[in-house]
Amino acid sequence: ASGAVWTFSHLEQVSNALAHLCRARGLGPGAVVAVFMESRPEFVALWLGLAKAGAEAALLSSHLRREGLIHGITCAGARAVVFGTELGAALSEVSATLGPRLQKFSWGSPDLGPSPEGSQPLEPLLERAPKTPLEDGPAKGMDVGVVRDGRVPSGAPPPPPRYFRIAAFGYFAFRMRPDDVIYTCLPLYHSAGNILGVGQCLLHGLTVVIRKKFSASRFWDDCVKYRCTVRQTQAFPFFSPFSPLFSHHFLHFFLFSHHFFSYWGENGGKTGKISLKKWEFYGATECNCSVANLDGKVGACGFNSRLLPNVYPVRLLRVRLDSLELLRDSRGLCIPCAPGEPGLLVGRIDQRDPLRRFDGYVSAGATRSKIAHDVLAKGDQAYLSGDVLVMDELGYLYFVDRGGDMFRWRGENVSSTEVEGALSRLLGQADVAVYGVEIPGKSQKNSGKFGIKGVGNGGGKIWGGVACGGRFPHREFPSPGTFKLQKTRLRGEGWDPRRVPEPLFVLDPQRGRYVPLDAEMHTRLCSGKSPF
Repeated sequence: ASGAVWTFSHLEQVSNALAHLCRARGLGPGAVVAVFMESRPEFVALWLGLAKAGAEAALLSSHLRREGLIHGITCAGARAVVFGTELGAALSEVSATLGPRLQKFSWGSPDLGPSPEGSQPLEPLLERAPKTPLEDGPAKGMDVGVVRDGRVPSGAPPPPPRYFRIAAFGYFAFRMRPDDVIYTCLPLYHSAGNILGVGQCLLHGLTVVIRKKFSASRFWDDCVKYRCTVRQTQAFPFFSPFSPLFSHHFLHFFLFSHHFFSYWGENGGKTGKISLKKWEFYGATECNCSVANLDGKVGACGFNSRLLPNVYPVRLLRVRLDSLELLRDSRGLCIPCAPGEPGLLVGRIDQRDPLRRFDGYVSAGATRSKIAHDVLAKGDQAYLSGDVLVMDELGYLYFVDRGGDMFRWRGENVSSTEVEGALSRLLGQADVAVYGVEIPGKSQKNSGKFGIKGVGNGGGKIWGGVACGGRFPHREFPSPGTFKLQKTRLRGEGWDPRRVPEPLFVLDPQRGRYVPLDAEMHTRLCSGKSPF
């Protein structure tokens, strides 16, 4: 949204200069370089230039702070970090812990924030570097590792064939055109923004408009200004204020991520009489069980044939929903879910099949934790998605929730254990449980919430339950030890003050602070009269 326009020629020159610079600094094949900046064209040039040098780019979430940022850089094994000056203050906080050996390069205006001591501005170095391709470019192609949040212990590096396959699938399955203009505000450290979005530009020549983050007030104005035809989106456009420019847009379809299409049914009326195609997909960088909804079934994130299930062997399996522990029958095999029964989505692994293989993570332990054995037959293996879905009688799949201790908030993963650890530290090591609570209504405004109930152990002080919004401005969450309270019972109590004996509080977005939650406010929130 800065107004900068990058051509293929400019991208080629900048990425070539980066490749030469990396080689000169010893960042060639085998080296890992962390990329820590907000979404902008330079982000693409960075990982492309690193790929040309043979180095691996570890794409860090721009929300990482403190322990999470330290963990993200160290678990990737980064020898250098390139950061946007808009995030220089966050890196400065942890620079001493990361040590002097880590090379640090800044990109952007110094007016945007302070940079860590010892960091070097990248632009002057690029100006002096050759703009021609490397003579000995890497033979194996690119490696891009994705480290989305501090609790991810490994990152997920998609090999080149997977990158090309995902981008090509998006282009052909969703019937994009060479003259399409894609509008994306999804973060570029996510595969959805980087591969399905930017990948269309790199592989098929489409134009991509990158916005740093979604703006409800600017959405329709941007679409008209840049003549966008494809909107890669979450549900938020449906809650954007009406714009007089709406009737002048050029969009011909929306591409949804995960479960956001379910909000189209009650909010899609804003499109008036203009017919827009609505397609949705479910997937992850490393998963082998991606699915897509290609015929506009409202609410569905994908489809898999119930008549020919082995053509694409993904399954929903019965689990304990609070722990995602697989349930097994008397033979020791997993139990498939019946239609309408929520279960864990898994994909059968076949390393000989490029569509079914699982390449794993940087961490061998993390890779092992995502593989189940003896799933539908003795000796087979399956990838565990960690997500709970439900299938109807026709085979349409619907996203239910992030499983285990993970929650989704505006496309981000939020770990309840990390929030527990942060709160416990702030409360003098009090025992804290963070758990999901269901909020009536299907509005996206009421989704992504979680409940917090703390039991203090310091001087007999007791914290009451708290129902609050799940959007944290900064992701400064550590990775604490596991301690479990009885979340099943707490989740069942919900956030109704008539059922919960302890005091309840809710985050008032207008006041910017927590206020007591009484029965009257609970009724207003449930009815939608008061916003979260």
